[in-house]
Amino acid sequence: MPLGRRSACTIMAESDSSTNAGKKLIQIDISSDTVCPWCFVGKKNLDKAIAASKDQYDFEIRWHPYQLNPNSPKAGVDKREYYYEKFGPQSARMEARMSEVFKKIGLEYSLSGLTGNTLDSHRLIYFAGKQGPDKQHNVVEELCIGYFTEAKYIGDWKFLVECATKAGVEGAAEFLLDPNNGVTEVKEELEKYSANLAGVPFYLERVHNINKDSLTAYEKNRAEWGGCWGFDEA
Repeated sequence: MPLGRRSACTIMAESDSSTNAGKKLIQIDISSDTVCPWCFVGKKNLDKAIAASKDQYDFEIRWHPYQLNPNSPKAGVDKREYYYEKFGPQSARMEARMSEVFKKIGLEYSLSGLTGNTLDSHRLIYFAGKQGPDKQHNVVEELCIGYFTEAKYIGDWKFLVECATKAGVEGAAEFLLDPNNGVTEVKEELEKYSANLAGVPFYLERVHNINKDSLTAYEKNRAEWGGCWGFDEA
């Protein structure tokens, strides 16, 4: 997705899930790419919405792959040059816009470093998800912080392992060393969750037996994402 555009649409569908503590469980499936800045902005605002509503609801977040450019080179290319080649002089305005957006979430946006193929990062996210949604969510955070603010390359094995370690994911180094590990599973998730999407981030939200009016605080925070939202009351 171009730096200057947002495309986020959420559909709420019913689910009969609730937690042992009696709080209703809101399950959110997110399709995103690790080089999409709006996906990261959406995550930060999602985290804000969850923090404001955690006394009322429990949340389970699952991340699914999407590749904005599946043909990007594995070796990586200069990030700023790539966007200039793709968008021309408009890329400078896009960069300025994203810098403003990132400042609002307390971060400094950087176009330094390399960009490239995101398959390995999605392999890591898949692997982290096998160890639980919290670790997966934390891996996404580390990947995005590194790529968007620290000029880390999303396809660098050392960076991926570093993110896994910070998120408490075990065995990632060995898993990622074999380039075939997780590829089939990532492709299956791409087909299941992302094949018909026009852009990301895309959120699929499942709730059950929650009155729409009771979601006021949660909706107020998530409204900052700028996406379209639907609600299906069970």
